[in-house]
Amino acid sequence: MVGRRKRSEREPRPSMFRALSNRNFRVWIIGALLSNIGGWGQRAAQDWLVLTELTNNDAVALGISLALQFGPILILGPFVGPFIDRFPGRTIILWAAVMETLFGVVLGIAVLAGVANLGLVYALALGLGIIQSIETPARQIFVNELVSKDTVSNAIGLNSTMFNTSRLIGPALAGIGISAVGTGWTILVAGLMFASAIVSISLLRRNELHAVPKAPKERGQFRAGLAYIRSRKDLVVVLTMLFIVGTVVFNFGIFSSTMAVIEFGLGAHDYGFIMSALAVGSLGGALLVTRSARPRLSVITMAAASIAVGGLAAALAPTVTTFVVLYPILGFGGVLMVATINSYIQTTTDEIYRGRVMAIFSTLLVGATLIGSPLAGWVSNAFGPRCAIGVAALGGLVAAIIAVVWMRSSHNISTMDTVRSAFTRSSTDQSDTATQLITITERGP
Repeated sequence: MVGRRKRSEREPRPSMFRALSNRNFRVWIIGALLSNIGGWGQRAAQDWLVLTELTNNDAVALGISLALQFGPILILGPFVGPFIDRFPGRTIILWAAVMETLFGVVLGIAVLAGVANLGLVYALALGLGIIQSIETPARQIFVNELVSKDTVSNAIGLNSTMFNTSRLIGPALAGIGISAVGTGWTILVAGLMFASAIVSISLLRRNELHAVPKAPKERGQFRAGLAYIRSRKDLVVVLTMLFIVGTVVFNFGIFSSTMAVIEFGLGAHDYGFIMSALAVGSLGGALLVTRSARPRLSVITMAAASIAVGGLAAALAPTVTTFVVLYPILGFGGVLMVATINSYIQTTTDEIYRGRVMAIFSTLLVGATLIGSPLAGWVSNAFGPRCAIGVAALGGLVAAIIAVVWMRSSHNISTMDTVRSAFTRSSTDQSDTATQLITITERGP
C-alpha cells in the first residue's frame, strides 16, 4: 500500500487549459466545437421530428432511428482499428466531415420540401452510422497528433469539455430554432455546421503535427489487438464497465424527450432546456477530467457510483423543477466516467495498438446503443420514462461493483482506499495512490 504524499511535497496543479497553447489544437477544437453543436442540434431536432411529427409520440420509432445510427459501429467498429492504426487521422476525419455535411443537408431539405418520412430518416441514420464507425475512433486518437505527450490527458479532457459544451448549446439552439423557424430549417442549418470540421482540418499546419508510429500492414492485426486487450486485465474491466453504461445510461435523447413529452407534457423549448440542463452536468464532469494530471481507476469507479445516485434521484423527481435539478448528476457521472476511461486507455496503451483499442472503446460505447436505445424506448412505452432512467441507475451501480470487486480481489485495494484515491489530488508521479499502481502492474506485452 502506497501512502498519500504530504501536501508540501505535491506538485502544483497543472493548468486546466494547457493544451490550448498549441496552435493546431486551438484550430481543431474550435472547428470541432461548431461541428458538434450542429451535430447535437441536428440530433435533437431529428428526435423531435420522429417523436412528434412523423409519429404520435412513438418512443420505439425514436429508439430504432438511434439504433440505426449507432448500430454500424457495433458491427464494423472492431474491424476498423487496423485501418486507423495504418492511415493518417487527418484524412479520415476530413472525408467523414464531408459526408456528414451532405447527410444533414439532405435531411433538412427533405423536411422543408415535405417529403421526409421514417424510411428516409432511417436510411440517413444508417449512412451516418457507417461513416461515424470509422470517424469516431480516428477523431478520438487524433489529439495525439495535435499535442505533445505530456498534454495528451489534458487535450482529451478539453476535447470532452468541447463535446459536452456542444451538447449544452446544440439542443438549446435546436429547441429555439424549432419554435422559431421549424424543424426543417433547424436540421438544415445544423447540417451545414458539420462543414466547420472541414475548415479546421484544412487550416492545420501539417508540419507541426506530432508524428505517431503507425502499425505496418500485416496479417492478424485484428487478433493481435484483441490479444493485447486480453493481456491487460485493467482494460478488460474498464471496457466491461463502459459497455454496461453505454447500453443503459447513454440514451439521454430518449430519457429527455419522453420525460418532457410523456411525463410532463412539455413542448420543444422545454425539451431543449432539459437537454441543456443535462449538458451542464456533463460539462462539469468533462472539466473535472482536465484538472487531473493523469487518469485513475478510482475516479472511474466513483463516477459509476454517481450515475447510480443521479439516475435514481432523477427517476424519483416529483416535479419538472426537481427533475431539471437532479438530472444533471446523471450526465456528470456518465461523462466523467467515459472521459476518464478514454484518457486512461490512450495514456496507458502502446501506440501501435491505440487505434485498435480505441476502436473497441468506440464500439462498446456507441454500439451498445443498438441494444440500449430500443430497450430504453420499450421500457418507456411499457412502464414509463421514470423506469427507463431507473434502469440506467442500476447499470451505474453494477459497473461500480465490478470495479470495486476487481480492485479488491486483484490488488487488495479496499473500497475506502478507492474512495480516498478518487478525491485525492492526482500527481504525475506513478506511485501517487494505491489505485494508480494498477496502471503499472497491468501493462500489456
